[in-house]
Amino acid sequence: MNPFQFDIRNLPEDGKQISGTQPASFFALPEADSAKALSPLTYDLNIVRDDKDILVTGHLQATFGLECGRCLQRFDYQVDMADYQAEVPIEKETTMDLTDLVREDILLALPNFPRCEDGNVDPRDCPAEGHFDPTDEPVVNEEPGADGGVWNALDQLK
Repeated sequence: MNPFQFDIRNLPEDGKQISGTQPASFFALPEADSAKALSPLTYDLNIVRDDKDILVTGHLQATFGLECGRCLQRFDYQVDMADYQAEVPIEKETTMDLTDLVREDILLALPNFPRCEDGNVDPRDCPAEGHFDPTDEPVVNEEPGADGGVWNALDQLK
């Protein structure tokens, strides 16, 4: 039984409290994805009806293995949403499934460009730190616009 699925008509006046875990497969990440779910999803949520919306508040937590964008080594990153809040409009007075909402909110909390120093489970410095610093010297030793540039080509059309 899916704990994130419930009948809106049977939702108690004071809401519904759900807590537990879902296996790492809950995230349905493709095998080729660089992010790997390492732990089950732990949740403790309160679901309340507010006029035409469902309000979800509580705590979500899961650990993922990510690949550093700088050195390509793997590191652990824990998503811990202690003050999780979501508001879902009620479209029909039937069953509602919050599975996709919870899954997406956790996955969207992962860093877009993960780096080793983002790891919050076993903090470490990236072994590639300093190898890719920008240089102060220009690649070409010309004054900007010395060749006339593209805007000068437009002046020639007059």
